[in-house]
Amino acid sequence: MAELINCPNCDSIFVKSQFRDVCEKCWKEEEKAYETVYNFMRKRENRAATMKQVVEATEVEEELILKFVKTGRLKLTQFPNLGYPCDKCGSIIRSGKICDKCTEELRKDLNIHSAEEERRKEIEKRDKQATYFAVDEKFRRRGK
Repeated sequence: MAELINCPNCDSIFVKSQFRDVCEKCWKEEEKAYETVYNFMRKRENRAATMKQVVEATEVEEELILKFVKTGRLKLTQFPNLGYPCDKCGSIIRSGKICDKCTEELRKDLNIHSAEEERRKEIEKRDKQATYFAVDEKFRRRGK
């Protein structure tokens, strides 16, 4: 369902849809910027350009170019030196949301957590199975 929100760029009110997250005016500006970036990148000599070179040549903000990459409008397979930052550490990646290093770190943390959970469950199970003997002090004194 569409909702009424303020444009993140110009703060004007518009109806957000699943296709647009900015107002009509800003969307048209983004489309012009996309055409500029795409026309630059389409040239054979510019396909190996880095993000910095694209920003300098097109005068389009890096954040907007990253938006084009993340939404799939610019395909990284066609542009070998472009990438976007890892959501966790910020290093440049070409696929997914986090880099291989952060993925491995997360995997290790999950394995450690799983092992701890197993250990905790095993201790609980052992404690439930343990037999406890209670000694009644009055009974002990009478038996002597």
